[in-house]
Amino acid sequence: MMARARLAAALIPATAILSCLRTESWDPCVQVVPNISYQCMELNLYKIPDNIPISTKMLDLSFNYLRHLGSHNFSSFPELQVLDLSRCEIKIIEDDTFQGLNHLSTLILTGNPIQSLAWGAFSGLSSLQKLVAVETNLVSLNDFPIGHLKNLKELNVAHNFIHSFKLPEYFSNLPNLEHLDLSNNKIQNIYYEDVKVLHQMPLLNLSLDLSLNPLDFIEPGTFKEIKLNGLTLRSNFNSSHVMKTCIQGLAGLKTNRLVLGEFKNERKLQRFDRSFLEGLCNLTIEQFRIAYLDKFSGDDTDLFNCLANVSVISLLSISLGSLQALLKDFRWQHLEIINCDFDKFPALKLSSLKKFVFTDNKDISTFTEFQLPSLQYLDLKRNHLSFKGCCSHTDFGTTNLKHLDLSFNDVITLGSNFMGLEQLEHLDFQHSTLKQINAFSAFLSLRNLRYLDISYTNIRIVFHGIFTGLVSLQTLKMAGNSFQNNLLPDIFTELTNLTVLDLSKCQLEQVAQTAFHSLSSLQVLNMSHNKLLSLDTFLYEPLHSLRILDCSFNRIMASKEQELQNLPRSLTWLNLTQNAFACVCEHQSFLQWVKDQRQLLVGAEQMMCAEPLDMEDMPVLSFRNATCQLSKTIISVSVVTVLLVSVVGILVYKFYFHLMLLAGCKKYGRGESTYDAFVIYSSQDEDWVRNELVKNLEEGVPPFQLCLHYRDFIPGVAIAANIIQEGFHKSRKVIVVVSQHFIQSRWCIFEYEIAQTWQFLSSRAGIIFIVLQKLEKSLLRQQVELYRLLSRNTYLEWEDSVLGRHVFWRRLRKALLAGKPQSPEGTADAETNPQEATTST
Repeated sequence: MMARARLAAALIPATAILSCLRTESWDPCVQVVPNISYQCMELNLYKIPDNIPISTKMLDLSFNYLRHLGSHNFSSFPELQVLDLSRCEIKIIEDDTFQGLNHLSTLILTGNPIQSLAWGAFSGLSSLQKLVAVETNLVSLNDFPIGHLKNLKELNVAHNFIHSFKLPEYFSNLPNLEHLDLSNNKIQNIYYEDVKVLHQMPLLNLSLDLSLNPLDFIEPGTFKEIKLNGLTLRSNFNSSHVMKTCIQGLAGLKTNRLVLGEFKNERKLQRFDRSFLEGLCNLTIEQFRIAYLDKFSGDDTDLFNCLANVSVISLLSISLGSLQALLKDFRWQHLEIINCDFDKFPALKLSSLKKFVFTDNKDISTFTEFQLPSLQYLDLKRNHLSFKGCCSHTDFGTTNLKHLDLSFNDVITLGSNFMGLEQLEHLDFQHSTLKQINAFSAFLSLRNLRYLDISYTNIRIVFHGIFTGLVSLQTLKMAGNSFQNNLLPDIFTELTNLTVLDLSKCQLEQVAQTAFHSLSSLQVLNMSHNKLLSLDTFLYEPLHSLRILDCSFNRIMASKEQELQNLPRSLTWLNLTQNAFACVCEHQSFLQWVKDQRQLLVGAEQMMCAEPLDMEDMPVLSFRNATCQLSKTIISVSVVTVLLVSVVGILVYKFYFHLMLLAGCKKYGRGESTYDAFVIYSSQDEDWVRNELVKNLEEGVPPFQLCLHYRDFIPGVAIAANIIQEGFHKSRKVIVVVSQHFIQSRWCIFEYEIAQTWQFLSSRAGIIFIVLQKLEKSLLRQQVELYRLLSRNTYLEWEDSVLGRHVFWRRLRKALLAGKPQSPEGTADAETNPQEATTST
């Protein structure tokens, strides 16, 4: 037992260690581009994975534990071009570690605590152009074995422990070196001997970054007649005096670009002495940039005198107060003033200035005119400026302007029709508030304009001639604005060369059918973030060159099947995501079209259903057509069932009393009748029935028993039920007293119709018609069946005369006796000729 316990105690920590080790078989590298690019960062690797293909060109092994790089460590990847070994805890790099990597152009060793770097460590890297050795414990460039890397263009050894600026002799073997980054090292002094090799390489086009080194001294004449492409000195000096001395030590230097100042988070100078710039008079500079210097001492009147011949000057985060010194005729062609503090807008008068960038500056709200006759490019964005009567050549003192950016400012009132600025090609107002744009054709004179951005300018477009004159416009951005009645009208008539149009976030609900008719050259159209309810493809049919259409974030439910055929054939990218699609069978053709057009539809997998509720937030692609077939079958069966039930219900309702009569016939069919006849008559004829019919038949010989509603119907029972049960079922015959009142009575007609059914169902039933008075044929014809029956059969006609009455009663009694059971009390008077009264059967 003790042995087993000891074994378990040994296995548990071993298992824990193994679980922490993730080899390439357990957690493979991410395949960024198949067979080309692999990312293996943070996999706790102790060696290079075996499953990386030999064809790999880009390999990221950063943040692993490759502590020891041996000879030919990467020979399995002869095609490798980029290798990242950042922070891999590398301490030893042996000879020929990278041997065989003839195509490697970039090697990154950042953050490795290298303790042993063999002289032949970088052998074989004949194509290496970029070497990054930041934070590698490098103490001296003399100990860095790179003299054979003749194609090296960029060397970054920042954040190390290099104390001496002395450039080794092997730099003469690096004729292609363009950038040397020695920033954030320990260099304090620079002597003539340190840059001796640069004197021997007059054609070297080197940019040198010495920022964040604690410079105290630069030997005068060190850089005399040396030509650099660029020199950066930021956050190097502890005082203005040291800064001034070191700049004087740069005398004789020729550089294309000089950068001075500090970093935003690395401030060392408490106060800036303007006199330091006097040393710049001894340098030849093409471009000058100064950053993050404030609290100038003294007057700034002659601050830039030594920079009068500079072509490009850039001021970043400088506290100047004003730029009155720039009233002089400096030869500046490009001026950048970014995030600086001013008391007022600088009134410039620079005859040679062609490009002026004045952005993100503080404490300025009002634009002031300036005189820049050669100006072609003007960027005034993000200054919170207000303009009144913008814009004309008098505002900027030039008629040569081609680029004007007034974006992210305050209120801009248009009023000058861009007079004198006809050469403008680029105009940007985005996120400024435009006023009076609907008052007239503000852009009428800008026939050369190629780019116009009026996005988010708080305008409501009413004037249809707003873009008149922009015949050369290629890009129009007007997102975030609105239109009258949320309808996009036909306002692009003259924009026949337009290729890009952005109408996103314009609250559009409708688009005029002719809105895009003139845009045959349009290639990109953004209609996203609007309120469109359908994908009306007829709108886009005239856009023969359209390649990209974005209709995402609308309220589109579907599109009609026939409309889908109208999309331009040139279309290659269509975005319909974030819409309110109705995944119902009514739109089955559209939903099937979505499935068929996955290559055209970007993000088709993200197209979600909004209705019905059971499919809400489900992918449109999950809709199944079979559901519609089943639904159609169910609907068809349901419709047929409902129709059948409805027809049966209607028939039952219509023939309810006929059915009751049928049931009664079965019940009373073989029983003996209570009455000889059931009398159907109008209440208007009741006097004749009582005084003539009842008196003569019930009191005569033989007597007949009549069923009369006023006397024989059971109280409390429905009239219709009494008619059927008491009238028809208990009577042998039916007497119908026909008169004008009868024909006009709905109840009488109802009783007559039931009587017909009763006659049909009962084999011994008969109907006797008595016509009280002559009837107009037009009135009688209103009851078609009654008219036909009287026309085909014999009926009794009442005549109020002695002879007529005698004949009438004789014939009626004979008709009633037909089918009546004989009784012993019968009399001979009942025997009459059966042909004298006919019963309709």
